[in-house]
Amino acid sequence: MLKAIIHSVSPLIGRCELTFIEREPIDLELAIRQHHDYCAMLERHGAAVIRLTGNESYPDSCFVEDTAIVLDEIAIMCSPGVESRRGEVALIERELSKHKETVHISLPSTIEGGDVLKVGKTIFVGESKRTNAKGIEDLRRLTGGFRYKVVSVETRGSLHLKSAVTSIDDETLLVNKDWIDVEPLRGFRLVHTPASEPWSANVLRVNNAVCVQSSFPETAELIENIHGPIDVIDTSELRKAEGSLTCMSILF
Repeated sequence: MLKAIIHSVSPLIGRCELTFIEREPIDLELAIRQHHDYCAMLERHGAAVIRLTGNESYPDSCFVEDTAIVLDEIAIMCSPGVESRRGEVALIERELSKHKETVHISLPSTIEGGDVLKVGKTIFVGESKRTNAKGIEDLRRLTGGFRYKVVSVETRGSLHLKSAVTSIDDETLLVNKDWIDVEPLRGFRLVHTPASEPWSANVLRVNNAVCVQSSFPETAELIENIHGPIDVIDTSELRKAEGSLTCMSILF
């Protein structure tokens, strides 16, 4: 059964790390309600949600994806690219170790799960402000024995790779071509985000469902035409913390 690790919204989320957007006031109660709706969406599509607390002192702690890369074979604990997030990893490892063997990427290597997109046996990794070349090389080393192909992708306009590209299915990628180098994505069908919705490339696959943020109606219609029925969810308050759909859960 598909499992989803989530972490509660920190009361300090207003102090979150920001890179590509301006800081705005975050309504904590609304952010918590939207996070609750997100968890309900995961359950609606067949995921068993594992709810964690304990990292509330870290403003970004609800964005659990950045702490680990979970494959069928192992869970790779990440080395976050900003110091303020490094303390989050231990709690997530304690939970993941109940389900998988865990291994580590450590400083000076940096890597965050938001930069890692697995599609079949291909793992795309964004070289970004949070993930460096050494982190990518360590990931390649740790996964080599499992026959994954690790492909580095240059990012230039987004915090993480998955802010600019995610998968609709194992053959189709939704991509903002202005934010990454699309050349490494050759061999996949590329669907481009509408020009009016540059932040819409992050969608979440949960079993057979594709979930889309409600702020992007053109993208929702585009994906519905390709995939069929979709699930639309409002995460607008969490987006003020540079959060996206994929970053609020670890699915395995």
